[in-house]
Amino acid sequence: MAKKVCGGAAAVKKEKCAMAKPVLVIMAAGMGSRYGGLKQIDPVGPNGQIILDYSIYDAHRAGFERVVFIIRPELHEAFEKAIGRKARRFMQVDYAYQTLDKLPEGLRAPEGREKPLGTAHAVWCASELTAGAPIAVINADDFYGADAFRKMYDFLSVAQDDDKYRYCMVGYQVENTLTENGTVSRGVCTEDENGLLTGIVERTAISRTPDGRIVYAADGDAPAGEIPAGTPVSLNLWGFTPSFLPTLEEGLRRFFAERLPQNPMKGEYYLPFAVDELIQAGRATAQVLTTTARWFGVTYREDKPTVCAAIAEMTRQGEYPADL
Repeated sequence: MAKKVCGGAAAVKKEKCAMAKPVLVIMAAGMGSRYGGLKQIDPVGPNGQIILDYSIYDAHRAGFERVVFIIRPELHEAFEKAIGRKARRFMQVDYAYQTLDKLPEGLRAPEGREKPLGTAHAVWCASELTAGAPIAVINADDFYGADAFRKMYDFLSVAQDDDKYRYCMVGYQVENTLTENGTVSRGVCTEDENGLLTGIVERTAISRTPDGRIVYAADGDAPAGEIPAGTPVSLNLWGFTPSFLPTLEEGLRRFFAERLPQNPMKGEYYLPFAVDELIQAGRATAQVLTTTARWFGVTYREDKPTVCAAIAEMTRQGEYPADL
């Protein structure tokens, strides 16, 4: 397991421990939900590879040696058979489970709740397995590209907290993250002159209009609006120093006390919200690592031909081996 390398309690007091290597954390608890189960997740590569296979491959060649999958307990056997055992060719594999009863002491999910509690809760569920190590967090069903993993690993390899927590995210240009087959949700980012994230707002139902504008629908009290091309958005590719996991417990307690009572059956604690809270409180920064890469994902069944064609072209150009 990735932990600080120390020579015991006395050594810890006398000298700084060696920095643990970054760990890849993959949020897969909802994987396959749109298709009805893992066995129905569509292959996109030339030899039946799924998107997650490419993420693991890219992460490994960027330097990651260990991956923690966050899944639902009932999917363990199917997940290990379909994905985990292939990932073991490249990395050490561990599993964390996101369940409604896995919560900080004293918290309980609302009676009758079935929906998961969100991406920030998912990452907190992996805290025991990743404590002491910097982590990169990704979605299981998004294709991020090799450039994103290289930039993430390079940042985490040297990142250290000082007067603030020093985190990062990979920002994609919004126009490179859309699908022609429906709407998407994205964390829309603003940054300062130093490339530090100043705010992030989750927008739902983002789409492109026939005249090329990028718009989002109204959401509750928030009115509809437009997003300029070139605006960075989050695809949940985050990088955190070890300080982040303890803050998630604080955030979960605030979420349960303040936000969840407003929507007890569906309210979620999103990862971008957790980061934004720390930034607005002056406790953390998040460097925006920019990429011009295009996002690919099978959000809808109709997206599959586009993703398959893109991966086939990257394979033809030598970016990926056909047999991965």
